[in-house]
Amino acid sequence: MPLHLTDTFRDRLAAAGSRPLAGLWACAGSPLVTEILAGSGIDWLLIDMEHSPNGLESTLAQLQAVAAYPATPVVRVPIGDVVTIKQVLDLGAQNILVPMVSSADEARAAVAAVRYPPRGQRGVGSALSRSARWNRVEGYLQDADRHTSLFVQIETAEGVAAAAEIAAVDGVDGVFVGPSDLAASMGLLGQQTHPDVVAAVRRTFDAVRATGTPVGVNAFDPAVARDYVDAGASFVLVGADVSILARASEDFAADWA
Repeated sequence: MPLHLTDTFRDRLAAAGSRPLAGLWACAGSPLVTEILAGSGIDWLLIDMEHSPNGLESTLAQLQAVAAYPATPVVRVPIGDVVTIKQVLDLGAQNILVPMVSSADEARAAVAAVRYPPRGQRGVGSALSRSARWNRVEGYLQDADRHTSLFVQIETAEGVAAAAEIAAVDGVDGVFVGPSDLAASMGLLGQQTHPDVVAAVRRTFDAVRATGTPVGVNAFDPAVARDYVDAGASFVLVGADVSILARASEDFAADWA
């Protein structure tokens, strides 16, 4: 019997309309922790391979753990490399976030990495991989674009300047803004809420939204997150598993130690 894949994050955003989708980082590398997040009622999860101890095996296990829940998993690859993206897609990741995209050419390279020839460079291994459920998803090769979504991350001053061109690249389904690295690129390391950084984030929002492309942002401060939603963010990351554990354990220690 043919199997059917879940909707992509692109589809979730389209169905949400004006309601922003709230997400959490999955950084601990633990399928158990990620499953706890997935069952919380949150809209989406970012399984991070860039700044977390997540490799292919732990990412696969987390995708399997999340599959039983409504939360949509997005995997941030460590680099926009065609081989890395191919491997993560073959794990069954339907939604990819590529970090450090600062030009339209880099965005086009990311698109090529998620598309099969002749329109891209993705290697063909669907019969061997979870992506097509070992050829149980009928017509996967022909419909692969429908089953995958690509998001790119703008987090440099150069990326801000090229935001409209990046967002307009065919195959880019959304843009995610990273204020922390953006602040560093602006000479304001560790000051992601500096007025100049916030202004750059908002300029990026305006440029991306003008192309009709959804835009999102990382903002752990609830007030900042709500301000960005008011400024047009369609999706936002509002916390991380490791940060939640760190702050909560500190609170317990302050009360009892």
